[in-house]
Amino acid sequence: MQADDRNGGGRSAAPQEPWQEVLDFWFPEEALPPAELSLTAHREFWVWRMRGGAHNDVVNRYADLTAQAAAGQLDHWAVEPAGRLALIIVLDQFSRSVWRESAQAWTQDPAALALTEEGLANGHYASLRQPWRKIVFGLPFGHCEGADHLARVDRLIELRTAVADEAPVHLAPIYRSLVEQAGKVRRVVAAFGRHPHRNELLGRRSTPEEAVYLRNGQFPHLQAFDD
Repeated sequence: MQADDRNGGGRSAAPQEPWQEVLDFWFPEEALPPAELSLTAHREFWVWRMRGGAHNDVVNRYADLTAQAAAGQLDHWAVEPAGRLALIIVLDQFSRSVWRESAQAWTQDPAALALTEEGLANGHYASLRQPWRKIVFGLPFGHCEGADHLARVDRLIELRTAVADEAPVHLAPIYRSLVEQAGKVRRVVAAFGRHPHRNELLGRRSTPEEAVYLRNGQFPHLQAFDD
């Protein structure tokens, strides 16, 4: 028997790209036939992603990978659209679990933002087909603080609105909800110029207005998909 016959069809299986495991983990909906991706199932996947359901698995499975990405050792992933997306996930999302309750949770935000901005400029974002991939690709626009934060959130709202308009009809309510959530982020950034819920861990003094906001606890990242 020839070595490549063992895979059937007489050809060796193509090696999996190193970033594919990240995408398979973060987008469980992609394991389902499109006809089986119901609104309810898709909403549950988004809640899992955005409400900490993946936290323990990320820490247990991807802590070393996240440290490598933070050190710039995975920058070569960004040569491909899917690899760029996976690197954004690791820097923007996995960092928040691996370094939870630490200022380092947000240290990678500028690198993730640069990946997003470059991906919009070079066509990587436009090449994505699934709406959930486009949403995750744009997350750094809302997450990374900075002088141009409000303008970036406006861009985020534009991108999410386009995604909602193009999403499959039966999934559109999910993406309209994400547009609304981005609008809530905009109100916070317009009022404070930053995300006040990070103040304590970053050693920042809260303004009196921020203190009121923090006591209310109505943070946009915890309000997505609230009925």
